[in-house]
Amino acid sequence: MQAEHHPGVEEPAGPPTPKRAAADGKKPFGRRALGWLGEGAIIVVGALVISTLLRGFVAQMFIIPSGSMENTLQINDRVVVAKFGGFQRGDVVVFEDPHNWLPPAQPSDNGFKQALEFIGVLPNSSIEHLIKRVIGMPGDHVQCCDADGRITVNGIALEESAYLYSEAGVQVAPANIPFDIIVPADHVFVLGDHRNQSADSRCRLTVQSQGQPPGMAAFVPTDKVVGAAVAIVAPLDRLSTFSVPETFAGVPDPEQPAPEKPEIIEANPGC
Repeated sequence: MQAEHHPGVEEPAGPPTPKRAAADGKKPFGRRALGWLGEGAIIVVGALVISTLLRGFVAQMFIIPSGSMENTLQINDRVVVAKFGGFQRGDVVVFEDPHNWLPPAQPSDNGFKQALEFIGVLPNSSIEHLIKRVIGMPGDHVQCCDADGRITVNGIALEESAYLYSEAGVQVAPANIPFDIIVPADHVFVLGDHRNQSADSRCRLTVQSQGQPPGMAAFVPTDKVVGAAVAIVAPLDRLSTFSVPETFAGVPDPEQPAPEKPEIIEANPGC
């Protein structure tokens, strides 16, 4: 018997035949590979952007190139410097070379390494930066030395044994050449912890720089300061954080506003 057929009523269509390429519900390998590459590129670019922002506004890592801060810092230590929160007397700070303290840097032929340093993937090799301890803030009266051979700030003697370099129980002197100065506005007076190996502020008080007041070359402009060191992060056996030595807690603020130019009451060549 033949099946009844009603004119004008269409039989329901069967399911469409799936295409071979989408039979298993997956995209072709080429499209998947492009998707992976695209996602990977987005992740890499995002990471680089975040790294650059962190380097620019939050923190930056530096490699210690010399022994001027021993034993607080050793050569090749990796130090993280905070770019927020400011700094104070006693802080260890990184700053851009202010007045040709460093010899001319040799141009690097490794542009890729420089690019990685710039975006913060690699620590800064510090060829144009220095690291020292802030001894005098703007307006501070810094003098060497009292009857016990100690540096004084605003009349208070610093007890520096907690950080000055020592070897075999013998500690370096805070300074060997007398000086007496008042730090100018918007500048700081800095010294290395290994005073015998640090060409710092006290060594430049008699340096004359063209177009600048006498002694100005000894002081670091505050706008050249990158920030205060907060931690040693490598090598692993050197992991530690920084704090302001207790001796600075007793130093009062200066009684007078900071002068526009440094006041060099006494200065002698050398360190």
